[in-house]
Parts: sequence; structure tokens; C-alpha cells
Amino acid sequence: MSGLVLAQFLGLSAALLGIGLFGILTRRNFILLLIAIEVAINAAVLNFVYFAGFASGPGGVSGQAAAVVVVGLAATEVAVGLAIVLALNRQRGSINVAEASTLRQ
Repeated sequence: MSGLVLAQFLGLSAALLGIGLFGILTRRNFILLLIAIEVAINAAVLNFVYFAGFASGPGGVSGQAAAVVVVGLAATEVAVGLAIVLALNRQRGSINVAEASTLRQ
């Protein structure tokens, strides 16, 4: 794989990470915060998959295996996050992050 393709993938990954970090730092809504975290995680998954092919040739699967694990962890994170959002919405009537200092009353 050529250096130009490497630069393009790293640029795309950096852009996704930047968008994700911007969303994490600026969003006050829990759902949008979870989406921003997912975008940042997808940047890491893109790097895993690309570098697996870049380092070990077309037969390498270690990066793909790591990417599958990361996607599974991201799905778990979303499930736990949505459970927290539902509990917060039931208790406070809002899903604003600033109001989520504690779930206990």
C-alpha cells in the first residue's frame, strides 16, 4: 500500500477523532454525547483495520479481530449508556448532562 493511501486513511481517522472529541467536549445531551463517543471509537477501529492490512499484508487478521472486539465493547457501552439515559429521564425528566451529577436522590 502506498504512502498516499496511508496519509488519506490517517487523515480520515484524525478527522473522525476530531469530530468525536469536539462532540464530547461541547454536547450537553446524553444521546449526542454517546454518538460523539461512537465516532471517536470508529476512528480507532478504522486504524486497527487499516494497519492490520498495512503491516501484515492481505492475509493479516489481528487488526480485524481487535476491531471486532472494539465494536463489541462499543455496543456494550451504548447499551449501558442508554440504560443510564432512561434512568436519568425517569428520575429528572431531562437528559441534560449537567443535571446528571448523581442518579440517587
